[in-house]
Amino acid sequence: MQAIQEAIRPSADLRNHYNEISKQCRENKEAVIITVNGRGDTVSLSYEEYKRMKSRIELLEILAEAEDDVSNGRVAPIENTFADLRNMLQKEV
Repeated sequence: MQAIQEAIRPSADLRNHYNEISKQCRENKEAVIITVNGRGDTVSLSYEEYKRMKSRIELLEILAEAEDDVSNGRVAPIENTFADLRNMLQKEV
């Protein structure tokens, strides 16, 4: 997994150079941290990168939930799981 590159820009740049920041996010795949009074305030990134990050977070949440289920004994034999899936698929047809 590759770390997202970051750039820091003052809030005035967002207002005065939006197209440049947008291009920087899209083409360089950078997250642009917008500062107000020298402190981080918001982050701008491309829509594609946002969707990728959101998908990764959702997958990590599902995996954490599954790990918790296993740790707490909330599991079923694989045969039951496949039988349930078959039943669900047959109902859809």
